[in-house]
Amino acid sequence: MGRQQVAVRDGVIRLGQLLKLAGVVETGGEGKLRIQEGEAKVNGEVETRRGRQLVPGDLVEFAGEILEIVVKGGD
Repeated sequence: MGRQQVAVRDGVIRLGQLLKLAGVVETGGEGKLRIQEGEAKVNGEVETRRGRQLVPGDLVEFAGEILEIVVKGGD
């Protein structure tokens, strides 16, 4: 299982946006369907809401990947 950190600018991101940003889905529509089918876990629990707010420290399991939310450094 791979693991990657995903940096978000404002410290918060929605689940559907995260999957697209991380490159584990190609389109928002694909992400929506796969989330609704129960393929995503947030902090170990199945999540079916693509609008679920994620914050730094949250771990998302999806398609054999673990995505960790981190805050993007200042520009």
